[in-house]
Amino acid sequence: MNDARERYGDIIDREHPTSEKHPRMPKLNRAAQFAPFAALTGYDDLIHEAARYTERQIVLDENKKEELNRKLTLLMEAAEPQDAVFTCFVPDPNKPGGTYEALAGRIAAVDPLYCYITLDSGRVLDVGDVIEIESPYFWREQH
Repeated sequence: MNDARERYGDIIDREHPTSEKHPRMPKLNRAAQFAPFAALTGYDDLIHEAARYTERQIVLDENKKEELNRKLTLLMEAAEPQDAVFTCFVPDPNKPGGTYEALAGRIAAVDPLYCYITLDSGRVLDVGDVIEIESPYFWREQH
């Protein structure tokens, strides 16, 4: 400490110089000018992404697959396109898992080779991601 006193003794006890043209900025304003330079840029986004909930994809048993196949066949063989609601797994692009969405529409096309269903809205569904198909048409067919 004494070494510093010896080296800088001529300026240590002097008053801080102030400009006559530019008044001193208040401490609050001085601190605010550095606020945009957050040390952990993007950290909040990462926390929100990690906290976002995703579901695991349900693996269907053979009975459920046969039921869905029957329902899909009924819809495809109907004389006119029928309204239906397809509950599908939609994989999350950023992390493992995904969400289930209920998509309403009519079947516009089916690709049996690649197992895709195209709805009249243009939305393409992977048959392997469908876990439920509901339609008033099924009820009319049974009665």
